[in-house]
Amino acid sequence: MELFTRHASNPVLTADHWPDPVNAVFNPGATLLGDTTVLLVRVEDRCGLSHLWVARSANGLDGWAVDPKPFLSPNPDIPTECWGFEDPRITFVGELATYVITCTSYGPSGPAVYLASTPDFVSLQRHGVVMPPEDKNAALLPCRFKGDWLLFHRPVSTTHASADVWLSRSPDLASWRAPEPVLRCRAHGWWDAARIGIGPPPIETPDGWLVIYHGVRTTMSGSLYRVGLALLDLENPVLVRRRSDEWVLSPQAPYERVGDVPNVVFPCGAVVDPTSGDLRLYYGAADTSVCVATSNVAELLEHLRTNGAAANAYE
Repeated sequence: MELFTRHASNPVLTADHWPDPVNAVFNPGATLLGDTTVLLVRVEDRCGLSHLWVARSANGLDGWAVDPKPFLSPNPDIPTECWGFEDPRITFVGELATYVITCTSYGPSGPAVYLASTPDFVSLQRHGVVMPPEDKNAALLPCRFKGDWLLFHRPVSTTHASADVWLSRSPDLASWRAPEPVLRCRAHGWWDAARIGIGPPPIETPDGWLVIYHGVRTTMSGSLYRVGLALLDLENPVLVRRRSDEWVLSPQAPYERVGDVPNVVFPCGAVVDPTSGDLRLYYGAADTSVCVATSNVAELLEHLRTNGAAANAYE
């Protein structure tokens, strides 16, 4: 059972929408700026390098206006970012009155977690790399916990080769303490056994922090990316309260099955209506286009209550 309904006009953004010739557009972060939906889209140019580019829509579904130039482009003279920026997530931080962007910067040493911020998606402040290689799939929670900011990310090292979701704490968004494990890959034949990563920034609900994440299974024909759910403790988000046994979105449509990287649905952004709880999930399809699927927060929480396992029962 899949809990998300694909928009009838998917894919909603493709390379054809861009003002410059590009190869692919995918894996967008998402947020609201007033009543406008803003996507920060990963755009791969025809050299193979990725930039982050802003697209805006009044209803978050169509009528997209793409900025004439990239919002965040790699500096070829900086080794940590010279090969591009990838897969952004966006968190509005009320205390700072700004949007914090977490993304992956890429260079010869490998992927690293990079922070930037903006009050309006016009001006930009670069904060630089905050987690060294190899690390990616980062998302920030919007508030402090006992004085600390919390960042979910996926470090991989020679001493811990598994690709799992971890959490780090910081008093200032610059210096970060050693990571703590949160979600582990499940073993053997599970759909999320090869690696997992946080999707959009977790969504605050009365039941806890709702996590939408991607999970990967390795098959004879390559990696298969699907989407799952978890629920973290509201007061201590390192604690996992529930985790979906089954995936809730998987590659089925032709634009998800066929592309630069086939069989991929990769969520990076979500927008929630605070009144109705209706949720728009923005994801990259086959590393080629941007798509949107809809659901409802209450329905996702009910699914976790009835189809989820407590904590990390499958470690």
